[in-house]
Order: sequence, then C-alpha cells, then structure tokens
Amino acid sequence: MMRAIWKCLAITLLCSGSLATRAETPELGEKAADFTLSTPDGRRLRLSELAAKGNVALIVLRGFPGYQCPYCQKQVHDFIANADKFAATGTQILLVYPGPAADVDQKAKEALAKQNPLPPNIHLVVDPDYVFTNQYGLRWDAPHETAYPSTFLIDRSGNVLFRKISRVHGERTTAEDVLSEVQRAKAPR
Repeated sequence: MMRAIWKCLAITLLCSGSLATRAETPELGEKAADFTLSTPDGRRLRLSELAAKGNVALIVLRGFPGYQCPYCQKQVHDFIANADKFAATGTQILLVYPGPAADVDQKAKEALAKQNPLPPNIHLVVDPDYVFTNQYGLRWDAPHETAYPSTFLIDRSGNVLFRKISRVHGERTTAEDVLSEVQRAKAPR
C-alpha cells in the first residue's frame, strides 16, 4: 500500500513539474548551459566550442514577431561596426534569432541581408521553435512577441560574466557596454 502511495506521489510531482527540468536563465557567475544551434545555411555552432576560443557575447534577438525589429537591427549594426574591437580582445559574437521553424532561416537571412558578409568573429544562428529561448527561460510569450532581448558575456570556462535581459523593446545592450565588461574581466583582481 505505501509503495502505491509513494508511486502516486512521485507521478503527481513529475506531472506538476516539481521534479521536472525547468528553464533557467543563467545568473552572474554561474555556468551557462551549453547548446548547439545552426546558421541559416545549416552550419552547426556549439557555445562551448566558441567559448574555448575566448569570451562569447551571446545576444538573443527578438527574431521576427511579424516584422524585422528596428531595435534588433540597430543593435546588430552596433556590434558589427565594433567587430574589430571585439576581435582584438578575442571575443566572438553569437547572435541568436528565434522563431517558428517554418520560416526562421529565411527571416534571419532577411534580417542580415544588408550586413552580409558578417565579420569572421560574428555568427548568426537560428533558434527554431524557441528551443534555446525556452532552455534559457527567455521566451516572451505574449501576442506578437518571441524572446526577451538579452545579452550575456560568457568566459572560456562557460561562466556568465555579464547579463542583461530586456523586458521592453528598446532597452538594449550596446557594443560599448559589452566591451567594457570584457575589459573588466581582463583586469587583475
């Protein structure tokens, strides 16, 4: 009888999500969960492999919520304009473009049509059906929304050195903000 009660309790807890894996946004000092996403052309990129080369500025864009977000466009242009400064510090830029699987590749290509080719240290990957976005707890699940625009700076060990999650459209991290954090991380402590 007790065995049946414990089994029922375990099933109830699992179904309610109490023991299930939950989406967790990495905090400062924590290790960022590793992930692999593909470019719109199908090349697979893994966070840990980029981080092994140096810092990674991980920038989560809104994707295509029915239009190309002008704030995303401005932010991406800012990081591209400063690509050489990031390259000088050994920092890779990873742009994540979330969206429905059916058209995310095409919409991502359209978003960067004026920016191609990208500098060698800037990579665009797509997040079909918000798998990564949900994994990091960044899904902005409201009408005409996709993901909270977010920026993380991740070091060689995969630890989060900086994070900013925007809960509004225009509040974005600039290239200068991230470059300051890269310099701060390099400073002796």
